[in-house]
Amino acid sequence: RPIMIHRAPFGSMERFVAVLLEHTGGKFPLWLSPDQVVVLPISEKFNEYARKVSECLNNSDIRAQVDDRNEKIGRKIRDNELKRIPFLLVVGEKEEQNGQVSVRIQGEGDKGSMGCDEFIALVKDKVAAEIETLNAR
Repeated sequence: RPIMIHRAPFGSMERFVAVLLEHTGGKFPLWLSPDQVVVLPISEKFNEYARKVSECLNNSDIRAQVDDRNEKIGRKIRDNELKRIPFLLVVGEKEEQNGQVSVRIQGEGDKGSMGCDEFIALVKDKVAAEIETLNAR
């Protein structure tokens, strides 16, 4: 049995998304951001470690992707900052050896290195704080 959907909800949804984009300036809250984390390997040698980190994050319900383009790290950081990705994780030889990631937060810059579990806890705490703020309103 076919279902008919009235066109008004689509217009309302489009207006809602337009207002949301205008209000946030394209910088969505962490819990709403389509890509919460992008893992940036310094060179091709670290693509496998970057995928491993991304998989670990995805298994922890954190939306992550790997930017494994053949570009310099500065270019990758700049491109993903312009996309307004909340967290950028830079991985190279030191991070792979120590089982860590180098964390950059949108608008705040470099936050140093930390283990994957520590980073997961950081993201989950930030999401919980944002949702708590919403619920308090």
